[in-house]
Order: sequence, then C-alpha cells, then structure tokens
Amino acid sequence: MSVSRETVPGPPDEVSKIFGSKHGLISRFTHILGTDGVTRGVIGPREVPRIWERHIINCGVVQSAVPSRARVADVGSGGGLPGIVWAIMRPDIHISLIEPLLRRTTFLEQIVGELELVNVSVVRARAEEVQETFDVVTARAVARMKKLVPWTMPLVREGGVLLAIKGQNASLELEEARQVLNQFGARSMQVTCYETTDIPTRVVEVRK
Repeated sequence: MSVSRETVPGPPDEVSKIFGSKHGLISRFTHILGTDGVTRGVIGPREVPRIWERHIINCGVVQSAVPSRARVADVGSGGGLPGIVWAIMRPDIHISLIEPLLRRTTFLEQIVGELELVNVSVVRARAEEVQETFDVVTARAVARMKKLVPWTMPLVREGGVLLAIKGQNASLELEEARQVLNQFGARSMQVTCYETTDIPTRVVEVRK
C-alpha cells in the first residue's frame, strides 16, 4: 500500500519542546516511516494518523534514561523505534539496530544513509546471535517481558540497564518476568512512566 506524504500528520506542539534543535531531522524520519515504511510493510497504515504520539514521542521521551556516551543495542528494531529516534536526539551515543529480517535491515540502512547518521550501525541478526554486550539494551513491541528477557539480558553488560518500552500492562509483565529476570542477573527492576502526551510511555527498567 502506498501512502502519500500528505497523509502523514504534522508534528504536534510538544515536538519542539521534546526534540529541540533536532525536530527537523525527526520530522524527516517520521515522514519516511509514515510513507516508505508503510509501502514496505515496516509499519501498518493504521498507525500513520497517530505516528507522532504513539511512536515518535513515545520513543523520544525515554532517551533521558540513556547515560552519556552509552553503547546501545535496539533489539528487534523494526522501523528504527526507538533506535533511530535516540540516535537523532543523542549524537553522543552509538546505536546498534539489531534486526533479523532483510527487508527491515535494508530499510534501516537507507534511513541511516539518507539522514547521514554516523552514530548508527545496522546489524542483521537475531539477538541471541550477537556476541557483545552494551551499556543499554532496549526493545519496543517485540514480546512480553518473560519471553524478551532471555533475548535481551545477555546483551546487557554488568552495571548496564535494559529499557523495555511497554504499554499499559508493563507492571503485570514485570511481575510475570521477575523469576526469569533474577535468573539473568537483575539487581533491580521497576516501571517508570513518562506522561508527556495523552498516551503515557511505560518503561520496564532492569539494572544488571
């Protein structure tokens, strides 16, 4: 399905406040995701009208939890959420976009090239195939916590953090996953809620 650029909504008022001087580049990414991303099956057409609030801002508000100069892995990156958003906002960090599907890694590589993002690497692999660890590991809309933990926690270095972006059932998912989290070396775990828009962003934060 082809979506015209005009169908992608303009940025809401809070975009300038959240993204500051990066809002222009964020807008370019949003248009690519809402047009080419739909055509290529990376994002569903029904998501386009709410792309800012549900996807872009939803990811952007979490970057404040990422330490300075961190090495970050975005597991199951899909269309680059949250990895591309964080890379635009935070040139001090390096993002590895980990994605097993060729059509998605091809899309991600094209975005990285078009936006000239020098702090991003695209890795075509499943999480369990990656042989390095990171300061921060993140995942969004990949799987429930209990299933996600064995894929992501081995990638978190000692002293690092898993930031799993979740929906309204974040607390329930955390409770379900407590035992497996402990098995994978979690030292602390909590749910943090960011209420910047009408759709709050809930993040399961797990420190190792």
